[in-house]
Amino acid sequence: MTFVLVLAFDTATPAVTAALHDGERVLAASTAIDARRHGELLVPAVQAILGDSGVTPADLTAIVAGTGPGPYTGLRVGLVTAQALATAVGVPAYGLCTLDALAFESGLDAPFLVATDARRKEVFWARYADARTREAGPSVDLPRDLPPGLPVVGAGGRMYAEIVGADRLAEAPEHPSAGALAALAVERMAAGETLGPALPIYLRRPDARVPGAPKKVTA
Repeated sequence: MTFVLVLAFDTATPAVTAALHDGERVLAASTAIDARRHGELLVPAVQAILGDSGVTPADLTAIVAGTGPGPYTGLRVGLVTAQALATAVGVPAYGLCTLDALAFESGLDAPFLVATDARRKEVFWARYADARTREAGPSVDLPRDLPPGLPVVGAGGRMYAEIVGADRLAEAPEHPSAGALAALAVERMAAGETLGPALPIYLRRPDARVPGAPKKVTA
């Protein structure tokens, strides 16, 4: 078996999550829920799991980052870190949809939705045939516009349970884990799939805007 040592992390949701996978199992993992401290928490988490596993960045064979969709500021922390670390170490940086990681960890084998918080009273969502197969999305919509009737995985459903329907909320994690992200990446690579680049999935423009030119003042 080809040697594999994958570092994965995701910052597309309030979860700042990182994990190390050796191709067969997760060696170490760290997750903290804090929507405002992605930039502060990610690098120390990566350092801790590498240290706990006795691994240096030079030992890695690939880096995988969650590509969202997610709020602009948090999402770019993980992707920029992946690109910078991959360049420094000389390994590829791949990206996987964050919603795919949540779907994979759910283990569901019948159609369902994954929904995460998109702020502005909206959710990011995608439809899945099973835990490994995305059928539609990702998209961003109001909770009331989610396709009806299917179970819903993720914090996006729980935040709007009164709209989505509490009876539709699946027993599954609310936020993605880097362990699931890494395991899904390893599975796809072992199957010969080519993973995409570590680039963000943006479904709308960021809140921040470049200031326009000052207005002219005439007498």
